[in-house]
Amino acid sequence: MIETNTTRRNESLLQALTAQHNAITNNIANADTPNYKKKTVEFQEELRRIVENGKTDQLTMKRTHDKHFPISDPNSSIVQYRIVENNETAMNNNNNNVDIDKEMANLSENQLMYNYMVDRVSGHYKKMKNLLNDLK
Repeated sequence: MIETNTTRRNESLLQALTAQHNAITNNIANADTPNYKKKTVEFQEELRRIVENGKTDQLTMKRTHDKHFPISDPNSSIVQYRIVENNETAMNNNNNNVDIDKEMANLSENQLMYNYMVDRVSGHYKKMKNLLNDLK
């Protein structure tokens, strides 16, 4: 498949947004669980560094035969993320620190970002499909 570095970055960002969605929904589901500590996904600084430094302008290679030199995983995420648990605060008497209103707002924002990125990635592949159809 024809793939650009921007598309790989966008697909990688979709993976990070999916992890963020899972963390937020787990926080919402455990809003009343005693001693539960909210989790967040951090990837914004890595994304900013990639965009500013242009890290994604490297050529990507695919290993087509077992005897070829090994390469890094082509499916690995360009935008690295990590899940962080917040143990610093406690909001409720049960030592839980999930603010349900804030988590719902975070879920809405994350969903908007995810939908935008899906449109970007699918738009790229629609362009490639149209280009290939025009070549017939």
